[in-house]
Amino acid sequence: MNRTLPIVLAVALFMEHMDSTVIATSLPAIALDIGTSPVALKLALTSYLVSLAIFIPVSGWMADRFGARKVFRAAIAVFVVGSILCAISGSLGAFVVSRFVQGMGGAMMTPLARLVLVRATPRSDLVNAMAWLTVPALIGPMVGPPVGGFLTTYVSWHWIFLINVPIGIAGILVAGRVLPDIEGEADRKIDWRGFFLAAVAASGIVFGLSVISLPALPPVFGVTAVIVGAIAAIAYPFHARRTQRPLLDLGLFSNRAFASSIYGGFFFRVGTGATPFLLPLMFQLLFGLTPFQSGLLTFVTAFGAIGMKFIASGTLRRAGFRTVTIASAALGGLLIGANALFTSDTPYVVIAVILFAAGLARSLFFTSTNALVFAELSDKDAAQATAIASVSQQISIALGVAVAGGLLEIVQAVTGSGLDRTAFVVAFGIAAIASVLSALFFVRLPANTGSLVSGHGRRGANRDP
Repeated sequence: MNRTLPIVLAVALFMEHMDSTVIATSLPAIALDIGTSPVALKLALTSYLVSLAIFIPVSGWMADRFGARKVFRAAIAVFVVGSILCAISGSLGAFVVSRFVQGMGGAMMTPLARLVLVRATPRSDLVNAMAWLTVPALIGPMVGPPVGGFLTTYVSWHWIFLINVPIGIAGILVAGRVLPDIEGEADRKIDWRGFFLAAVAASGIVFGLSVISLPALPPVFGVTAVIVGAIAAIAYPFHARRTQRPLLDLGLFSNRAFASSIYGGFFFRVGTGATPFLLPLMFQLLFGLTPFQSGLLTFVTAFGAIGMKFIASGTLRRAGFRTVTIASAALGGLLIGANALFTSDTPYVVIAVILFAAGLARSLFFTSTNALVFAELSDKDAAQATAIASVSQQISIALGVAVAGGLLEIVQAVTGSGLDRTAFVVAFGIAAIASVLSALFFVRLPANTGSLVSGHGRRGANRDP
């Protein structure tokens, strides 16, 4: 396998995933500098997520129409421009708009990176390639908080955005040389009605859940947005059935491997999406750690994610998609539940070992399901598959954070004792159950599902290279 291609794509995705979390620790400093409050500035987090939700559904059409390499490079450029605008913003309005521009670029980067990889990689090498591409999604959220805290404390908050400029420029130049030039279809027309429905559905749900979990606006705005988004989501399938080439082809769900990876991945990400929100809060509010110390401790998960990259392919070759997805989902969920057992007296070594194991399990699950999405689909369906998978991921992660935040609020209201250990035990417990339940979606998969991709059951597949 040509490792240069997935590494180039992974670096771009790392920039996007890290940036989406690095801002969280810098909100107070940014708010003070531009003359607003940290609560109001949370609108910038929401505007970024809404931009992702709006433009991810159209990423597949953009790739098919203009060519994946061209659009991917343009997406990096838009992301860099948005980063510069964020760094020079002097007001709340300017900052919110700048984050929206960043989101436009980020919305294209993740699905198009997967699409390029799928179309340029032989199916037998897809698991290895996906393993490289999965790492940024796991490391970025862990690196973001400590990097943001360090730059804000010792340099300036502006640099959490400016560091994207040289990385992005290098990515554009290298991608132009490394990525294959996959031509687009000049006659591919966009499904405007489908785009409107998909954009309203995804952005409404993500915006609503974000407002509910990050109360920068009254909760009624969040609830209303979720309802509007849900109505659009219900309306979309009726439109898709009457359209010859819908923006998102729901007919792909007739493929059992694809459907299992989307549904199972959704539940698993609800649990894992809650974890990066809950752990830093618990470490800082209950254990008394500083943001930097908390970030260093949670970063251990990233080492597990990197370590799994080297054994994911062999694991899938020996056990197959069905066994691996069931086992990694169950183990990943149980390890989320283990976080509820932490106390201020728990040795850091024990916490680090559990977080490292969690990183291994999550990385194996994400690598497996990301490859399973395409395992039994043709290349012509890859653009549709990437868009659907990316929309599902954004909604599930937003739901995970909203559920975690909501549970903390509910437990506080019921017990009347503030944000104590009981609230975190309940939140981690529900997150763990959601992740464990994801295993049920893979139970009915045939044992040989995706064997061309995993190599399981094929001649010589169980021999070490």
